[in-house]
Amino acid sequence: MNLRFLLEPESIAVAGASDEKDSVGHGILASLLKGSVFPSKYAKPFSGRVFAINPHHKKIMGLKCFPSVLQVKEKIDLAVIAVPAPVVPKVLRECAAKKIPAAVVISAGFGETGNKALESEVKQIALQNGIALLGPNTIGVMVPGAFNASFALSVPKPGNVAFVSQSGALADSVIDWALEELFPFRAIVGLGNEAVLDESIFIRHFASDAKTKVIALYLEGVKDGQRFLDALRFAEAKGKSVIVLKGGVGAKGSKAVATHTASLAGDDAVFTGALKQGGAKRVFSLEELFEVSKALSMQPRAKKNSIAIITNGGGAGVLCADACEKQGVKLAELSGKTLAKLEPFMHKGWSRCNPVDLVGDALPERYAKALDAVLSQESVGGAIVIQTLQTMTKPGEDALVVAKAARKFGKPVLCAFMGGLYTRDSIRILHEHSIPNYPDPVKAAKAMSFLI
Repeated sequence: MNLRFLLEPESIAVAGASDEKDSVGHGILASLLKGSVFPSKYAKPFSGRVFAINPHHKKIMGLKCFPSVLQVKEKIDLAVIAVPAPVVPKVLRECAAKKIPAAVVISAGFGETGNKALESEVKQIALQNGIALLGPNTIGVMVPGAFNASFALSVPKPGNVAFVSQSGALADSVIDWALEELFPFRAIVGLGNEAVLDESIFIRHFASDAKTKVIALYLEGVKDGQRFLDALRFAEAKGKSVIVLKGGVGAKGSKAVATHTASLAGDDAVFTGALKQGGAKRVFSLEELFEVSKALSMQPRAKKNSIAIITNGGGAGVLCADACEKQGVKLAELSGKTLAKLEPFMHKGWSRCNPVDLVGDALPERYAKALDAVLSQESVGGAIVIQTLQTMTKPGEDALVVAKAARKFGKPVLCAFMGGLYTRDSIRILHEHSIPNYPDPVKAAKAMSFLI
């Protein structure tokens, strides 16, 4: 099914638009007109036409209000439906009569509450009329930098990670986190009950999308295992990374799934096997989902499982080495030529091995020379750069040194600039240069394992 009009609409109608500030219809209309409800420097008003649909109002938020989409003379690409569940079939039939090719049904009260007959009716209307229908019971959809047809509070930075979630509330929380972390998204999609459009369709779409590098999924169940596996294989063939976090693994979680998204959790072992066959990677927490996505979206994959650790703190280097071993990341053997390059600026008695401990008085120049020496060794596949704060540490300058080395050698470089208040600016610099930073070296090692 073609998702063009769902993800690239030129005109949008909001059925259920409202002037009541606490209503979903008001929030969606405000998001389209202003970019988001809460302020965000990345929020942009939708550049196309927006039509407010409500038979009880003449004007909402400065827009002329139409009683139905059928009264709108102009072409409508996407209808966002936020009306009571029993009214949805009527509105959807009007969309079909208007030949609207895509719809987002925000309304809840369908299969997730046991009302399967109503959901089936909505599904049939959409399928019979070729409507690409998202939902029902969804938070909506947003494409940062283009439009926000959701009731999420804000909009993150545009990027190359597509996040597809069976939980709308999780998606909303992730957006707020992304603003703090400067994490970029290509699109954020709340699947809802998946009456028509499911995770497999979106995997295929984003796998074919030139602006998407990583597809991150939160799933509670898969209704068609073979279609899901085929979609994963398609994404793998397209060179896209698919990262999956699954809820509903335990008995209690599986029971909760049925009342959340009207989905079946399925056998976890079978699910894990499908991911492996399809070349997708599984993670086990929301934090890990985006720590891994960050690495895959910002850095190239390593050509060799042979990583160097550069640190100004011995203990942090040891922790990182232990974590690498646990994650199957091999530490590079430094050649005699590399050791000779390092020797002139290292302290006497240094270990002459990997991790390379620059010790606490390391200034940017020492980091630069060490990175150049280590990454120029052909057998080194990438590096993890650790910084612990000392009185002489220059985090901002060190960040620029790391960014320059990463550009020069084209190998994956991850950082663990450890700290908080005094590392904030340096972390921003790293992210601006597409260098992921992690709060501790153990997490950096875990992320590196997904680049091997």
